[in-house]
Amino acid sequence: MGLVDGPGIRGVVFMQGCALRCAYCHNPDTWACEGGERMTPQALVSMLSRYKTYYASSGGGVTFSGGEPLMQPEFLLESLRLCKAAGIHTCLDTAGVGLGEYDEILRYTDLVLYDVKHVTPQGYAQITGRPMAETLRFVEALRQAQTRVWVRHVVVPGLTDGEAHLRALADYVETLPRVDRVELLGYHLLGVQKYSTMGLRYPLSGVPALSEARREACQRQLDKWLKGEND
Repeated sequence: MGLVDGPGIRGVVFMQGCALRCAYCHNPDTWACEGGERMTPQALVSMLSRYKTYYASSGGGVTFSGGEPLMQPEFLLESLRLCKAAGIHTCLDTAGVGLGEYDEILRYTDLVLYDVKHVTPQGYAQITGRPMAETLRFVEALRQAQTRVWVRHVVVPGLTDGEAHLRALADYVETLPRVDRVELLGYHLLGVQKYSTMGLRYPLSGVPALSEARREACQRQLDKWLKGEND
């Protein structure tokens, strides 16, 4: 259950597998497609449906997260279909980098939490280790869908917290369809210990966590630009 993964009280499904290797990723244990608990979509949605009263009373529902849920498109699609058949609001927390086609998945998705990693090809590759083409393909699928969108973006000190970058982010958001909210998330160090435990090098070693005061300042400035207000 979660309160920060979309509107209301939500059941959150964390799925294995991710093609990106984001420098600030705090869930390296979800990169591999192996691991986790194997379930059928029917068993999963049957379990989630037990909490429909909570979803209904709070305006909530079910959010599919990860890892990257689009790395398991067949399972995701069937789970979304079953949720919709059960009258459950569906949300997809994604970076838009998966396998297969996205149109059918978006037909059964009420809300996308779209994780914008960066707004330029060079910056995107620096942060994720991958080219930007696939997430842009996802955006094109979003343009054809009726799904509402909340944009999320991680602010990292010295990397994505500069004024020029935030201005470019505001411009990029203006090109996205049906955006209802833009939320900046502060970079934190909660996943560092996982890297050590897994024997992995932490890419942002020495970079401090973003203070809440700095995050709020960045959010205020971004909101002004999105409203068309200039300093």
